[in-house]
Amino acid sequence: MDSGNLTDQGPLSYEKLKEMALRAVSRSGDLPFSVYSSVKEQRLANVPVIKPLLIFVLGGTKLLGREKQACPSGSFVFLSNSPDVDMRNIPSSDDEYFAVLLEFDYSDFSQFRRKPNNAKKYFKGEISPSLSLALGQLIEISTQVQREALKFRKQELLNLIYLSGYEEVGAVAEPPSLSHQVFEIISRDISEDWSLDRLCDILCMSESTFRRKLKVEKSSFQDIKNRTKLGFGLHLVQSTIEPIGVIAERCGYRSQSRFTDQFKLLFGVTPSELRKTRKIG
Repeated sequence: MDSGNLTDQGPLSYEKLKEMALRAVSRSGDLPFSVYSSVKEQRLANVPVIKPLLIFVLGGTKLLGREKQACPSGSFVFLSNSPDVDMRNIPSSDDEYFAVLLEFDYSDFSQFRRKPNNAKKYFKGEISPSLSLALGQLIEISTQVQREALKFRKQELLNLIYLSGYEEVGAVAEPPSLSHQVFEIISRDISEDWSLDRLCDILCMSESTFRRKLKVEKSSFQDIKNRTKLGFGLHLVQSTIEPIGVIAERCGYRSQSRFTDQFKLLFGVTPSELRKTRKIG
């Protein structure tokens, strides 16, 4: 099936989108999107959102924040790159929780010159027929072309959301702070034991200036390093079947028990407990 055939078919059902996403994931490990699913409720605290994140809920319900904003199947939610958010992923009585997630770079939003003044931490909307078709086209070609070539497809999704009446998309991406720069650098090699001296050398910044600027942002080097590594670990627990010990190593932890303790401390659940909520195999 190619993109032209998708266009001929018209709007895509959520079941078809789920089938396409799972097929793509089974074919390639280098995709512009991730798939999260669960057959039991997941409760996660302090989930770091490092880049603007678009989530398409295709099954079950996602609850966000302490106010428990509901995003049911058939809706999307766009998270800013600024919050650490509490969330619950809840399967329905007859369907698993299933979501497709896409991260964006700050530069992807340069097409929106006029931005609303009332920037939001997140906003939600309905997955329209045209949006489901655009998502299906992105999924379909994701295994056929290089990931870099999909940048414009992702920007088309942003523009389609904007033209659908959600002008908030123009303001959902916060300008990268020093904290985000550090996140980006550490993310290049998660398993590396990053030192403060090395970070300051890369940023061409003195240690005192570095610490002072992070303090203004109510953050610290150690906190950012922990959240970056554990956020990657959360992604691997949710999207792969790798053993927890292997995930711990990939996140730069020599001890699986240390990784488990830090994971539970941040997210409120252990990696093994979270893994048990998924349908694997």
